[in-house]
Amino acid sequence: MRSAQRGKRTSAVEIGNISKHGFWLLVGDREMFLPFTKFPWFREVPIGKLLNVVLLHPQHLYWPDLDIDLAVQSIEQPEKYPLVSRWRPKTPLQPTGVARRRSKGERARSRARS
Repeated sequence: MRSAQRGKRTSAVEIGNISKHGFWLLVGDREMFLPFTKFPWFREVPIGKLLNVVLLHPQHLYWPDLDIDLAVQSIEQPEKYPLVSRWRPKTPLQPTGVARRRSKGERARSRARS
């Protein structure tokens, strides 16, 4: 006796198991593991935001709540994409050089007040 065929998936992309090491992503018939060591921007996000993923194109994933775009090929063949995020959630942003510069007029007014 043969089992009946399973029904169609309701989503073209799904998040499978989530662990402290990473999570499984199902895209069509492919299953891929995304380790947090290589994809650190997913490590500390709420599960609801991680589960909200959209397949915009057969090779383009998007997490709208996190504003993260990811090419499927970068997961399948990471050696072709050697750049790894250096994002650190607790690092404060530094002001740009433009924000720190003062005009000549501002410097002159500052000296005149002293």
